[in-house]
Amino acid sequence: MFESLSERLQKTLRNLKGEGRVSDRHVQESMREIRMALLEADVHFKVVKEFVASLKEKALGEDVLKSLTPGQQVVKLVRDELVELLGREPSELEFKKVPPTPIVLVGLQGSGKTTSTGKLAQWLSRQGRRPLMVSTDVYRPAALDQLRVIGEALELPVFESESRDPVQLAKEAFAHSRNMGFDVLLVDTAGRLHIDDALMTELEQIRRELSAEEVLLVADAMTGQDAVNSAAEFNRRMQLSGVILTKLDGDARGGAALSIREVTGTPIKFIGVGEKYEALEVFHPDRLAGRILGMGDVLTLIEKAEGVADEEQARVVMDKIRRDEFTLADFRDQLRQIRKLGPLEQVLGMLPKMGPLRGLDKVKIDEKQFAHLEAIINSMTPKERASYKVINGSRRKRIAKGSGRPVSEVNRLVKQFIQTRKMMKSVSKGFLGKKLPKLGW
Repeated sequence: MFESLSERLQKTLRNLKGEGRVSDRHVQESMREIRMALLEADVHFKVVKEFVASLKEKALGEDVLKSLTPGQQVVKLVRDELVELLGREPSELEFKKVPPTPIVLVGLQGSGKTTSTGKLAQWLSRQGRRPLMVSTDVYRPAALDQLRVIGEALELPVFESESRDPVQLAKEAFAHSRNMGFDVLLVDTAGRLHIDDALMTELEQIRRELSAEEVLLVADAMTGQDAVNSAAEFNRRMQLSGVILTKLDGDARGGAALSIREVTGTPIKFIGVGEKYEALEVFHPDRLAGRILGMGDVLTLIEKAEGVADEEQARVVMDKIRRDEFTLADFRDQLRQIRKLGPLEQVLGMLPKMGPLRGLDKVKIDEKQFAHLEAIINSMTPKERASYKVINGSRRKRIAKGSGRPVSEVNRLVKQFIQTRKMMKSVSKGFLGKKLPKLGW
Protein backbone atom coordinates (compact mmCIF):
# COMPACT_ATOMS: atom_id res chain seq x y z
CA MET A 1 0.00 0.00 0.00
CA PHE A 2 1.01 3.67 -0.57
CA GLU A 3 3.60 2.55 -3.15
CA SER A 4 2.35 4.88 -5.87
CA LEU A 5 1.75 7.76 -3.44
CA SER A 6 5.15 7.26 -1.82
CA GLU A 7 7.00 7.26 -5.13
CA ARG A 8 5.23 10.41 -6.33
CA LEU A 9 5.77 12.36 -3.10
CA GLN A 10 9.38 11.21 -2.72
CA LYS A 11 10.19 12.23 -6.30
CA THR A 12 8.63 15.67 -5.79
CA LEU A 13 10.43 16.28 -2.51
CA ARG A 14 13.71 14.86 -3.83
CA ASN A 15 13.63 17.43 -6.65
CA LEU A 16 12.89 20.17 -4.12
CA LYS A 17 15.76 19.15 -1.83
CA GLY A 18 18.14 19.43 -4.77
CA GLU A 19 17.47 23.15 -5.11
CA GLY A 20 19.99 25.50 -3.51
CA ARG A 21 17.28 28.09 -3.02
CA VAL A 22 13.53 27.52 -3.03
CA SER A 23 11.40 30.16 -4.71
CA ASP A 24 7.65 30.74 -4.83
CA ARG A 25 7.61 28.97 -8.19
CA HIS A 26 9.26 25.85 -6.75
CA VAL A 27 6.74 25.74 -3.91
CA GLN A 28 3.78 26.25 -6.26
CA GLU A 29 4.93 23.44 -8.56
CA SER A 30 5.57 21.11 -5.63
CA MET A 31 2.13 21.81 -4.15
CA ARG A 32 0.54 20.98 -7.50
CA GLU A 33 2.41 17.66 -7.64
CA ILE A 34 1.48 16.85 -4.05
CA ARG A 35 -2.18 17.65 -4.74
CA MET A 36 -2.23 15.34 -7.75
CA ALA A 37 -0.46 12.58 -5.85
CA LEU A 38 -3.01 12.70 -3.03
CA LEU A 39 -6.01 12.79 -5.37
CA GLU A 40 -4.68 9.83 -7.36
CA ALA A 41 -4.25 7.96 -4.06
CA ASP A 42 -8.01 8.38 -3.54
CA VAL A 43 -7.71 10.82 -0.65
CA HIS A 44 -10.97 12.73 -0.06
CA PHE A 45 -10.94 15.92 -2.15
CA LYS A 46 -11.86 18.16 0.82
CA VAL A 47 -8.99 16.67 2.83
CA VAL A 48 -6.60 17.28 -0.07
CA LYS A 49 -7.75 20.89 -0.42
CA GLU A 50 -7.23 21.68 3.27
CA PHE A 51 -3.96 19.75 3.45
CA VAL A 52 -2.37 21.54 0.49
CA ALA A 53 -3.65 24.97 1.59
CA SER A 54 -2.15 24.56 5.07
CA LEU A 55 1.10 23.19 3.67
CA LYS A 56 1.41 25.95 1.07
CA GLU A 57 0.92 28.68 3.67
CA LYS A 58 3.70 27.29 5.86
CA ALA A 59 6.03 26.51 2.94
CA LEU A 60 5.83 30.11 1.69
CA GLY A 61 6.72 31.48 5.12
CA GLU A 62 9.82 33.58 5.64
CA ASP A 63 11.48 30.97 7.87
CA VAL A 64 11.47 28.44 5.04
CA LEU A 65 12.35 30.63 2.07
CA LYS A 66 15.29 32.25 3.90
CA SER A 67 16.54 28.99 5.38
CA LEU A 68 19.94 27.61 4.34
CA THR A 69 18.19 24.27 3.59
CA PRO A 70 14.72 25.31 2.35
CA GLY A 71 14.13 22.03 0.47
CA GLN A 72 14.67 19.99 3.61
CA GLN A 73 12.45 22.36 5.54
CA VAL A 74 9.59 21.70 3.12
CA VAL A 75 10.13 17.94 3.49
CA LYS A 76 9.78 18.36 7.26
CA LEU A 77 6.63 20.43 6.76
CA VAL A 78 5.08 17.71 4.57
CA ARG A 79 5.88 15.08 7.18
CA ASP A 80 4.44 17.21 9.98
CA GLU A 81 1.25 17.87 7.99
CA LEU A 82 0.85 14.16 7.27
CA VAL A 83 1.26 13.37 10.97
CA GLU A 84 -1.34 16.03 11.81
CA LEU A 85 -3.71 14.61 9.18
CA LEU A 86 -3.34 11.08 10.55
CA GLY A 87 -3.93 12.06 14.14
CA ARG A 88 -0.58 13.13 15.63
CA GLU A 89 -0.53 10.71 18.61
CA PRO A 90 -1.50 7.02 18.89
CA SER A 91 -5.00 6.58 20.32
CA GLU A 92 -5.19 3.95 23.06
CA LEU A 93 -8.07 1.75 24.13
CA GLU A 94 -9.94 2.97 27.22
CA PHE A 95 -10.48 0.28 29.85
CA LYS A 96 -13.10 0.52 32.57
CA LYS A 97 -11.98 0.72 36.19
CA VAL A 98 -14.37 -2.13 37.02
CA PRO A 99 -13.97 -4.98 34.48
CA PRO A 100 -15.02 -6.31 32.11
CA THR A 101 -14.55 -3.70 29.39
CA PRO A 102 -16.85 -4.38 26.42
CA ILE A 103 -15.38 -3.62 22.99
CA VAL A 104 -17.90 -3.78 20.15
CA LEU A 105 -16.60 -4.34 16.61
CA VAL A 106 -18.86 -3.07 13.82
CA GLY A 107 -18.56 -2.68 10.06
CA LEU A 108 -19.70 -3.66 6.60
CA GLN A 109 -19.95 -7.26 5.44
CA GLY A 110 -16.58 -8.66 4.42
CA SER A 111 -14.53 -5.94 6.09
CA GLY A 112 -12.72 -8.48 8.29
CA LYS A 113 -14.52 -8.05 11.64
CA THR A 114 -14.29 -11.68 12.79
CA THR A 115 -10.59 -12.03 11.92
CA SER A 116 -9.90 -8.64 13.51
CA THR A 117 -11.71 -9.81 16.65
CA GLY A 118 -9.25 -12.71 16.89
CA LYS A 119 -6.25 -10.48 16.16
CA LEU A 120 -7.34 -7.97 18.80
CA ALA A 121 -7.94 -10.77 21.32
CA GLN A 122 -4.41 -12.03 20.81
CA TRP A 123 -2.97 -8.52 21.05
CA LEU A 124 -4.85 -7.94 24.33
CA SER A 125 -3.70 -11.31 25.66
CA ARG A 126 -0.09 -10.34 24.99
CA GLN A 127 -0.68 -7.12 26.94
CA GLY A 128 -1.59 -9.22 29.97
CA ARG A 129 -5.39 -8.98 29.55
CA ARG A 130 -7.91 -11.83 29.74
CA PRO A 131 -10.20 -11.41 26.70
CA LEU A 132 -13.40 -13.32 25.95
CA MET A 133 -14.86 -13.32 22.42
CA VAL A 134 -18.51 -13.64 21.43
CA SER A 135 -20.26 -13.59 18.05
CA THR A 136 -23.64 -11.87 17.89
CA ASP A 137 -23.94 -12.57 14.18
CA VAL A 138 -26.98 -14.86 14.13
CA TYR A 139 -27.66 -14.16 10.45
CA ARG A 140 -24.59 -15.77 8.89
CA PRO A 141 -24.58 -19.55 9.52
CA ALA A 142 -20.79 -19.90 9.66
CA ALA A 143 -20.12 -16.80 11.79
CA LEU A 144 -19.92 -18.60 15.14
CA ASP A 145 -17.99 -21.49 13.59
CA GLN A 146 -15.44 -19.07 12.16
CA LEU A 147 -14.91 -17.37 15.52
CA ARG A 148 -14.71 -20.76 17.26
CA VAL A 149 -11.97 -21.88 14.85
CA ILE A 150 -10.06 -18.65 15.48
CA GLY A 151 -10.42 -19.10 19.25
CA GLU A 152 -9.08 -22.65 19.05
CA ALA A 153 -6.11 -21.55 16.91
CA LEU A 154 -5.24 -18.80 19.40
CA GLU A 155 -6.16 -20.90 22.44
CA LEU A 156 -8.48 -18.12 23.60
CA PRO A 157 -12.08 -18.58 24.85
CA VAL A 158 -15.24 -17.97 22.82
CA PHE A 159 -18.63 -17.61 24.53
CA GLU A 160 -21.51 -19.65 23.10
CA SER A 161 -25.21 -19.69 23.91
CA GLU A 162 -28.47 -21.15 22.62
CA SER A 163 -29.94 -17.67 22.29
CA ARG A 164 -30.61 -16.38 18.77
CA ASP A 165 -31.16 -12.78 19.84
CA PRO A 166 -28.02 -10.65 19.30
CA VAL A 167 -28.75 -8.29 22.21
CA GLN A 168 -29.47 -11.17 24.58
CA LEU A 169 -26.30 -12.93 23.43
CA ALA A 170 -24.23 -9.86 24.24
CA LYS A 171 -25.84 -9.55 27.69
CA GLU A 172 -25.21 -13.22 28.52
CA ALA A 173 -21.59 -12.98 27.36
CA PHE A 174 -21.06 -9.86 29.47
CA ALA A 175 -22.47 -11.56 32.59
CA HIS A 176 -20.30 -14.64 31.91
CA SER A 177 -17.15 -12.58 31.46
CA ARG A 178 -17.81 -10.73 34.73
CA ASN A 179 -18.51 -13.95 36.67
CA MET A 180 -15.49 -15.82 35.24
CA GLY A 181 -12.93 -13.05 35.70
CA PHE A 182 -12.43 -11.96 32.08
CA ASP A 183 -11.48 -8.29 31.91
CA VAL A 184 -12.32 -7.62 28.24
CA LEU A 185 -15.33 -8.75 26.19
CA LEU A 186 -14.89 -8.56 22.40
CA VAL A 187 -18.26 -8.46 20.63
CA ASP A 188 -18.13 -9.48 16.96
CA THR A 189 -21.31 -8.11 15.38
CA ALA A 190 -23.05 -8.95 12.11
CA GLY A 191 -21.86 -7.15 9.00
CA ARG A 192 -24.37 -4.65 7.72
CA LEU A 193 -24.85 -1.82 5.31
CA HIS A 194 -24.77 1.55 7.03
CA ILE A 195 -28.12 2.31 5.37
CA ASP A 196 -29.80 -0.74 6.99
CA ASP A 197 -31.79 1.04 9.70
CA ALA A 198 -33.04 -2.10 11.50
CA LEU A 199 -29.58 -3.59 11.91
CA MET A 200 -28.07 -0.24 12.91
CA THR A 201 -30.75 0.03 15.61
CA GLU A 202 -29.71 -3.44 16.81
CA LEU A 203 -26.13 -2.20 17.15
CA GLU A 204 -27.30 0.78 19.18
CA GLN A 205 -29.18 -1.57 21.52
CA ILE A 206 -26.09 -3.75 22.03
CA ARG A 207 -23.99 -0.72 22.85
CA ARG A 208 -26.62 0.61 25.25
CA GLU A 209 -27.07 -2.73 27.05
CA LEU A 210 -23.33 -3.15 27.56
CA SER A 211 -22.64 0.54 28.27
CA ALA A 212 -19.83 0.13 25.77
CA GLU A 213 -17.56 3.12 25.39
CA GLU A 214 -15.23 1.37 22.95
CA VAL A 215 -16.94 0.86 19.59
CA LEU A 216 -14.42 0.09 16.85
CA LEU A 217 -15.26 0.28 13.17
CA VAL A 218 -13.47 -2.35 11.11
CA ALA A 219 -12.92 -0.71 7.72
CA ASP A 220 -11.40 -2.29 4.63
CA ALA A 221 -8.69 0.02 3.25
CA MET A 222 -9.09 -1.61 -0.19
CA THR A 223 -12.52 0.01 -0.61
CA GLY A 224 -11.08 3.53 -0.71
CA GLN A 225 -13.60 6.34 -0.27
CA ASP A 226 -16.44 3.85 0.37
CA ALA A 227 -14.71 3.05 3.67
CA VAL A 228 -14.70 6.76 4.53
CA ASN A 229 -18.37 7.25 3.63
CA SER A 230 -19.52 4.24 5.67
CA ALA A 231 -17.31 5.34 8.58
CA ALA A 232 -19.04 8.73 8.64
CA GLU A 233 -22.50 7.10 8.86
CA PHE A 234 -21.44 4.51 11.46
CA ASN A 235 -19.95 7.34 13.51
CA ARG A 236 -23.18 9.33 13.31
CA ARG A 237 -25.25 6.41 14.60
CA MET A 238 -22.77 4.75 16.98
CA GLN A 239 -20.37 7.50 18.16
CA LEU A 240 -17.32 5.44 17.26
CA SER A 241 -14.32 5.48 19.57
CA GLY A 242 -11.88 4.30 16.92
CA VAL A 243 -11.16 2.49 13.67
CA ILE A 244 -9.32 -0.72 12.80
CA LEU A 245 -8.13 -0.29 9.22
CA THR A 246 -7.61 -3.70 7.60
CA LYS A 247 -5.70 -4.84 4.51
CA LEU A 248 -3.11 -2.08 4.71
CA ASP A 249 -0.69 -4.60 3.22
CA GLY A 250 -2.83 -4.90 0.10
CA ASP A 251 -2.51 -3.32 -3.32
CA ALA A 252 -4.59 -0.25 -2.49
CA ARG A 253 -3.96 3.44 -2.98
CA GLY A 254 -4.22 4.34 0.70
CA GLY A 255 -6.69 7.21 0.46
CA ALA A 256 -8.92 5.79 3.19
CA ALA A 257 -6.10 5.79 5.73
CA LEU A 258 -5.33 9.45 4.99
CA SER A 259 -8.98 10.55 4.91
CA ILE A 260 -10.89 8.59 7.51
CA ARG A 261 -9.77 10.44 10.62
CA GLU A 262 -10.15 13.90 9.10
CA VAL A 263 -13.63 13.20 7.68
CA THR A 264 -15.05 11.40 10.73
CA GLY A 265 -13.01 12.87 13.57
CA THR A 266 -12.49 9.27 14.71
CA PRO A 267 -8.92 8.09 15.38
CA ILE A 268 -7.40 5.02 13.74
CA LYS A 269 -6.39 2.78 16.66
CA PHE A 270 -5.11 -0.34 14.89
CA ILE A 271 -4.05 -1.38 11.41
CA GLY A 272 -4.13 -4.86 9.91
CA VAL A 273 -0.97 -5.56 7.92
CA GLY A 274 -1.37 -9.21 6.97
CA GLU A 275 -3.46 -12.34 7.23
CA LYS A 276 -1.73 -13.86 10.27
CA TYR A 277 -3.20 -13.28 13.72
CA GLU A 278 -0.03 -11.45 14.75
CA ALA A 279 -0.47 -8.96 11.91
CA LEU A 280 -2.20 -6.25 13.94
CA GLU A 281 -0.30 -3.10 14.88
CA VAL A 282 -1.08 -0.11 17.03
CA PHE A 283 -1.46 2.82 14.66
CA HIS A 284 1.32 5.41 14.99
CA PRO A 285 0.67 8.46 12.73
CA ASP A 286 4.31 9.57 12.74
CA ARG A 287 5.54 6.11 11.70
CA LEU A 288 3.10 5.84 8.80
CA ALA A 289 4.06 9.32 7.64
CA GLY A 290 7.69 8.19 7.73
CA ARG A 291 6.89 5.14 5.59
CA ILE A 292 5.04 7.23 3.02
CA LEU A 293 7.95 9.68 2.68
CA GLY A 294 10.58 6.95 2.49
CA MET A 295 11.99 7.61 5.96
CA GLY A 296 11.23 4.07 7.07
CA ASP A 297 9.66 2.77 10.25
CA VAL A 298 12.56 1.39 12.20
CA LEU A 299 10.74 1.63 15.55
CA THR A 300 8.00 -0.78 14.45
CA LEU A 301 10.67 -3.08 13.01
CA ILE A 302 12.50 -3.08 16.35
CA GLU A 303 9.24 -3.83 18.20
CA LYS A 304 8.57 -6.74 15.86
CA ALA A 305 12.09 -8.06 16.42
CA GLU A 306 11.74 -7.76 20.20
CA GLY A 307 8.48 -9.69 20.00
CA VAL A 308 10.07 -12.73 18.32
CA ALA A 309 13.66 -12.57 19.54
CA ASP A 310 15.02 -14.72 22.33
CA GLU A 311 17.60 -12.59 24.15
CA GLU A 312 19.45 -15.55 25.64
CA GLN A 313 19.58 -17.32 22.27
CA ALA A 314 20.87 -14.14 20.61
CA ARG A 315 23.67 -13.95 23.18
CA VAL A 316 24.63 -17.58 22.53
CA VAL A 317 24.68 -16.98 18.76
CA MET A 318 26.90 -13.91 19.16
CA ASP A 319 29.33 -15.91 21.27
CA LYS A 320 29.42 -18.61 18.58
CA ILE A 321 30.11 -16.02 15.90
CA ARG A 322 33.01 -14.56 17.87
CA ARG A 323 34.48 -18.04 18.40
CA ASP A 324 33.92 -18.90 14.73
CA GLU A 325 31.56 -21.75 15.74
CA PHE A 326 28.42 -20.57 13.90
CA THR A 327 26.85 -23.67 12.32
CA LEU A 328 24.29 -24.47 9.66
CA ALA A 329 21.86 -25.39 12.45
CA ASP A 330 22.30 -21.88 13.90
CA PHE A 331 21.85 -20.45 10.40
CA ARG A 332 18.53 -22.33 10.05
CA ASP A 333 17.34 -21.03 13.44
CA GLN A 334 18.15 -17.46 12.41
CA LEU A 335 16.17 -17.89 9.18
CA ARG A 336 13.20 -19.03 11.25
CA GLN A 337 13.50 -15.94 13.46
CA ILE A 338 13.56 -13.68 10.41
CA ARG A 339 10.43 -15.32 8.97
CA LYS A 340 8.57 -14.66 12.22
CA LEU A 341 8.88 -10.91 11.55
CA GLY A 342 6.37 -11.30 8.72
CA PRO A 343 6.66 -11.11 4.93
CA LEU A 344 10.19 -9.94 4.11
CA GLU A 345 9.01 -7.44 1.50
CA GLN A 346 6.99 -5.80 4.29
CA VAL A 347 10.02 -5.84 6.60
CA LEU A 348 12.24 -4.26 3.93
CA GLY A 349 9.54 -1.63 3.39
CA MET A 350 10.15 -0.43 6.96
CA LEU A 351 13.77 0.42 6.19
CA PRO A 352 14.66 3.99 5.17
CA LYS A 353 14.71 4.33 1.38
CA MET A 354 17.89 6.37 1.37
CA GLY A 355 21.65 6.03 1.57
CA PRO A 356 22.99 2.46 1.40
CA LEU A 357 19.48 1.06 1.99
CA ARG A 358 17.93 2.73 -1.07
CA GLY A 359 16.23 0.25 -3.35
CA LEU A 360 15.95 -2.56 -0.79
CA ASP A 361 12.17 -2.09 -0.61
CA LYS A 362 12.04 -2.88 -4.35
CA VAL A 363 13.71 -6.25 -3.92
CA LYS A 364 11.32 -9.05 -4.86
CA ILE A 365 11.68 -11.97 -2.47
CA ASP A 366 10.26 -15.41 -3.06
CA GLU A 367 9.25 -16.59 0.42
CA LYS A 368 9.36 -20.19 -0.84
CA GLN A 369 13.15 -19.92 -1.07
CA PHE A 370 13.36 -19.81 2.72
CA ALA A 371 11.38 -23.03 2.96
CA HIS A 372 13.75 -24.59 0.40
CA LEU A 373 16.80 -23.49 2.40
CA GLU A 374 15.34 -24.96 5.56
CA ALA A 375 14.49 -28.23 3.78
CA ILE A 376 18.09 -28.53 2.55
CA ILE A 377 19.53 -27.96 6.04
CA ASN A 378 17.01 -30.38 7.58
CA SER A 379 18.17 -33.06 5.13
CA MET A 380 21.68 -32.89 6.52
CA THR A 381 22.94 -35.11 9.32
CA PRO A 382 23.75 -33.50 12.72
CA LYS A 383 27.44 -33.88 11.87
CA GLU A 384 27.00 -32.02 8.56
CA ARG A 385 25.04 -29.22 10.20
CA ALA A 386 27.74 -28.88 12.85
CA SER A 387 30.65 -28.85 10.37
CA TYR A 388 29.99 -27.80 6.79
CA LYS A 389 33.52 -28.84 5.76
CA VAL A 390 32.55 -32.54 5.76
CA ILE A 391 29.93 -31.94 3.05
CA ASN A 392 31.64 -33.45 0.00
CA GLY A 393 30.23 -34.26 -3.43
CA SER A 394 28.46 -37.52 -2.52
CA ARG A 395 26.93 -35.96 0.59
CA ARG A 396 25.62 -33.04 -1.45
CA LYS A 397 23.87 -35.44 -3.83
CA ARG A 398 22.26 -37.24 -0.88
CA ILE A 399 21.16 -33.92 0.72
CA ALA A 400 19.69 -32.76 -2.60
CA LYS A 401 17.74 -35.98 -3.00
CA GLY A 402 16.46 -35.83 0.58
CA SER A 403 15.28 -32.22 0.30
CA GLY A 404 13.86 -32.52 -3.21
CA ARG A 405 16.06 -29.67 -4.43
CA PRO A 406 18.77 -29.68 -7.15
CA VAL A 407 22.44 -30.11 -6.20
CA SER A 408 23.12 -26.60 -7.51
CA GLU A 409 20.93 -25.16 -4.70
CA VAL A 410 22.81 -27.20 -2.10
CA ASN A 411 26.10 -25.86 -3.49
CA ARG A 412 24.78 -22.30 -3.45
CA LEU A 413 23.55 -22.63 0.14
CA VAL A 414 26.93 -23.89 1.38
CA LYS A 415 28.75 -21.12 -0.48
CA GLN A 416 26.46 -18.40 0.84
CA PHE A 417 26.68 -19.82 4.36
CA ILE A 418 30.47 -19.51 4.22
CA GLN A 419 30.15 -15.91 3.02
CA THR A 420 27.66 -15.16 5.79
CA ARG A 421 30.01 -16.59 8.43
CA LYS A 422 32.83 -14.37 7.20
CA MET A 423 30.63 -11.28 7.15
CA MET A 424 29.18 -11.91 10.62
CA LYS A 425 32.62 -12.53 12.07
CA SER A 426 34.02 -9.29 10.61
CA VAL A 427 30.99 -7.31 11.86
CA SER A 428 31.31 -8.81 15.36
CA LYS A 429 34.92 -7.65 15.50
CA GLY A 430 33.93 -4.17 14.43
CA PHE A 431 35.69 -4.27 11.06
CA LEU A 432 33.37 -3.73 8.13
CA GLY A 433 35.19 -4.46 4.89
CA LYS A 434 35.07 -2.13 1.95
CA LYS A 435 32.64 -4.45 0.27
CA LEU A 436 30.44 -6.98 2.03
CA PRO A 437 29.70 -10.33 0.38
CA LYS A 438 26.69 -10.34 -1.91
CA LEU A 439 23.98 -12.39 -0.19
CA GLY A 440 21.29 -12.57 -2.85
CA TRP A 441 19.31 -15.77 -2.59
